[in-house]
Amino acid sequence: MSIQSIHKKLIKKKLTISVAESCTGGLLAHNLTKLANSSKYFQMGLTTYSNQAKIKILKVNKNIIKKYGAVSNECCRAMVQNLSKISKSKINVSITGIAGPGGSTKNKPVGLIYIGIKKGKTLFIKENRFKSKNRSSIQKSTVKEVIKIILNLI
Repeated sequence: MSIQSIHKKLIKKKLTISVAESCTGGLLAHNLTKLANSSKYFQMGLTTYSNQAKIKILKVNKNIIKKYGAVSNECCRAMVQNLSKISKSKINVSITGIAGPGGSTKNKPVGLIYIGIKKGKTLFIKENRFKSKNRSSIQKSTVKEVIKIILNLI
């Protein structure tokens, strides 16, 4: 699952992509834009790290964050749905989770990551529980997982 493959497929199929990242801090956007001509498919990358940014920029209802938390299926779903309205991209991705080393709770351990993907009418949220306790490793694993999902989707 390489960046080269996704790069070629997105260009060939004339698909556009936008991302809203939290715990990966822009790593997905960085990977999607590191090859020449990525402007043919990459439209926007938002790093909505704080709850405030999720509410203000992505218009996530603050009650969702209050009730379920920023690291939840519900928040991830709202992030990707609202990103698709803002970006008008064919493929939209949202990521929220706990990359660690801190920030975890008993119910939400380090490595719990939600990935939201919306392509046309298809929308799904994938819950991941990466075993590593290493922040960088969790972030990289998340990006690899997103690329794998998108390649399967297109």
